[in-house]
Amino acid sequence: MTILATIISLLLNALYILILARIIFSFIRVSPYHPIWGPIFRFVYETTEPLLAPIRNLLPPMGGLDFSPLIVLILARLLGQLILSFL
Repeated sequence: MTILATIISLLLNALYILILARIIFSFIRVSPYHPIWGPIFRFVYETTEPLLAPIRNLLPPMGGLDFSPLIVLILARLLGQLILSFL
């Protein structure tokens, strides 16, 4: 595996972890002002929102459910496999 492929794999894994953390934070309702979890929550939110917002804007309302993280995870997996297959 080349260095570039390793870097891409690491970045994709970091993206998966951040999106999964965001999903978990949405279930447990973390306050962004909490002294311990607040900075972590804000970092996760600010890192993932630029990826999730455009997808969320394309989706029709689904009764309060947000499927944008699932779609981003699927698209990232497909894009990662496509890129890694060319390396």
